Order: sequence, then structure tokens, then C-alpha cells
Amino acid sequence: MSNINQLLVQAQAAYDAADWSWLIQYLQQLILGADSEHPEIVKNREYLLTLALSMLEMGDFQQRWEITKVLTHLGNIAIPPLIDILEDEDAESELRWYAARTLGEFQHPEAIAPLMELLKTDEDEELKAIAVTALGQMGTVAIATLSELLLDEDTRLLAVRSLCCIRKPETITPLLSVVQDPQAAIRAAAIEALSSFHDERVPPRLLNALDDIAATVRRAAVLGLGFRPDLHQALDLVTRLQPRLYDFNLEVCFAAAVSLSRMGSDDAAKYLFDLLISLYTPLPLQLETIRALTWVGTPRSLEYLQTTFNQTTSETLWQEIVTVLGRVQKPQLRTPATEILLQILLTQHPATEIANVKSAIALSLGQLGKMQAIEPLISLLADSNASVRLHAIAALKNLDAEATHQQLQQLATNATLSPDLQQGIAIALAEW
Repeated sequence: MSNINQLLVQAQAAYDAADWSWLIQYLQQLILGADSEHPEIVKNREYLLTLALSMLEMGDFQQRWEITKVLTHLGNIAIPPLIDILEDEDAESELRWYAARTLGEFQHPEAIAPLMELLKTDEDEELKAIAVTALGQMGTVAIATLSELLLDEDTRLLAVRSLCCIRKPETITPLLSVVQDPQAAIRAAAIEALSSFHDERVPPRLLNALDDIAATVRRAAVLGLGFRPDLHQALDLVTRLQPRLYDFNLEVCFAAAVSLSRMGSDDAAKYLFDLLISLYTPLPLQLETIRALTWVGTPRSLEYLQTTFNQTTSETLWQEIVTVLGRVQKPQLRTPATEILLQILLTQHPATEIANVKSAIALSLGQLGKMQAIEPLISLLADSNASVRLHAIAALKNLDAEATHQQLQQLATNATLSPDLQQGIAIALAEW
């Protein structure tokens, strides 16, 4: 008996015994592991489909998940029975959910109409959501049908959500047709989807949406323009985005800070600095602005962080500033970031009286990895706070390990050092 025939017999035995776990394994070996055009597979395809569908109906959630892979490999023969399940309003909701999900993977025009009908008529929100996703999976084959549904107010939002999932240039025209729809959810979804395309028709619509009455639409437009730093100068994006830093909606303000940071320019950094030091800026937005200034990635943006650190008395802001300085990625900015942190230590800024801030400075100096930090970090080994000492040791290990170890060994024999520093060095060497 051939291996395929043997698997067919075993699959039937597992089905008769209602042993769904073994049935899945045999079906997977037959359909996923074998040549789908093997004569025995072709001859028994309808029988295999029957077994797979029974598995879909009887199995638990995980077994159903596994069997959908088998159904898609069986080919278009599985589409009609899956449509029957989808259209059966008396069928279990989870079973219909899986039918919709699987139909989307076929990317076949025959599946579009029943999925669209479900969107129009069914009340189950989870079913509608998976139908949207399934239509999105179908790609270009579904665009024409979805575009027609934009004309109907009852199906427009669902059609837009489906088009958003497709992410093909062919969706630009239908999506542009609804960017001024009366429903804010439709406008926001369309703006968000359009933002992923570098098409000359899109930026003017995003700029218009910056002044939309709905915060969700403004936020989508702000984020979308943030992905177009290439248009920074041509569209004067920094000037256009700046007012949204002071939006009535805090989420829009957050988005504006992030998008301005992506412009990578000193004029953007100046606007962020002005927001950061304003007495009226709420703390969460100040923290987001500190991060945004780091992402701008210019020497001036780091200078603004240093100025803020020296002006503020907020421990939270101190902590955030020294933390983000340690995350500077551009090689040319790592030295300036190190110098700012060292300046804080050397001038004995009031923040250095706080153990958490000192620990954060040590951690950031270690992340930046500049050898000019070695002596200040060694000095922290004498600190009275155990956490500061541990962070200093960890930071020293992140520098040139061999050179740092040698320097610590030399200092260990220096009897003129304070007892606290001698003890700190001894602990550091033991930890090495």
C-alpha cells in the first residue's frame, strides 16, 4: 500500500473514532506534505474536503485554526461549502467567523459577494470585522466591488475599512472620494490609509485635514504628514504642523510632536523646545516632547534638552532628559550627549542629589560608551547609594572593558583615595 493510501485509511479511521487531533495530522500530511496533483490526491480531493469540513465543524478553536490551512491548499473546490457556512445564519458564530477568514485567503472573486452581503445584513460585529479583513486580503480583485459600496451610506464605512487593508495604489482614487465624508470615522480611516502612498494627490488632502473638526482626522493627517519629511521644505511642513502642538486634543499634540521630530530640522526643534518650556504644557506632553527632541537628531535639539534641564526643577523631567540622552543613535551626537551628562555631574547640579537621576546618568553614560566618562563614573563608585554604585559599575563595563579594568586595578593600589572610593573600586573589580 502506498504512503498516500495508508494515510487515507488512517484519516478515515481517525474520523470514525472522532479523534480530531490525529485527523488533522493525517490531513496535513496528505494535503500540505504531499504533491497536491498526485493522482490519489486528485481522485480523493472531494473526500478530503468532506473530512476537512467535518473537522472545521467539530473541532475546537485551535483545531479549526489548523484545518483552515488544509482547506486553502485543497483549492477553489472549498469555496462553495465555505460560502454555505457563511450564509447559514443558524450556524455557530465562530464557525462562520472561520469560514469568512478562510474565504479571504483564496483571493477569489466568487467569495466577494457573500462577504459583502454579510457586511450589509449581519448584526455580529466580530463577523463583520473578519469579513472586512477577508476582503482586504483579497487585494485588487475586491477593489471594484468595494468602490461601489462607497456609494451606499450604510456600507461606506465598512467598505473604507476593507480598502484600507488592501494597501494597493488602485485604492487611492476611491479613498480620495470619501476624505470629506460627513462621518468622521470614514474621513479618518481614508486619511490614514492614503498616508501610506507617495502619490502627489495625497499631501494636499492631508494638509486640508489638519483643520478638520474631528480630532481623529486631525491626528491621522498629522501622523501621515510625519511620514513625508521629503516634503518638509516644499510644503513648509514644520510651519503647518506647529499649531497642532497646541491642539485641544492631547493625542493630536502627541502626534504633532512625533511628526515634527521626523522633519529632523532645527526649526522643528525650536517649536518643540517652546512647547516643552511652556508653563501650560501638561507633564505627559512634556515627556513626549523630550523624546521628540532626541529624535530630531541635531546638535541644537540636544542643546535645547540641556537648557531645559538647567531651567526646570521637575525631577520627572530631569530623569527623562538624562534617560533619552543615553539613547542617542547618531554617532556624531554621542559625544555631545556624553558632554551634557558629564556637565551635569561636574557642576554638581541639584539633580545629582537625587539617587534615581544619578543612576540614570550612569546608565546613559554606559550606553553612549565614550571613554571620557570613565573618571566621573569611577567617582560614582564612592556614592553612598548602592543603586548608583551598581549602575556605575554596569556603565564602566560598557566602556572599553580592558582599558577600564586596567585603570581600576591601578587605582586599587592608590592609598590616597577615600575609603568609600577604595571600597567601591574593590567591589567593581570583584564584579568584573
